[in-house]
Amino acid sequence: MSVFPRRLPARFAGLVMPLVLSILMTFLVSGISTLKSVGATPAMPAAWMGAWGVSWLVAFPALLLLLPVVRRIVALVVEPA
Repeated sequence: MSVFPRRLPARFAGLVMPLVLSILMTFLVSGISTLKSVGATPAMPAAWMGAWGVSWLVAFPALLLLLPVVRRIVALVVEPA
């Protein structure tokens, strides 16, 4: 039995991949940036979550727009299988 009993249809992969990627990348980058700016203080987690929210709001639509361009660039640089 799978951990995820129900899966989305394959047609949603083009939306789910940038969604997950944007969540994980903005979480890490905003955490590092906030830690560098604020330092390891009690206020850091709240500042991090605020920075994460804003950065995700920018990153997800940016990924949706830029992913086709990135795919074309990669196709120019990498030989097909």
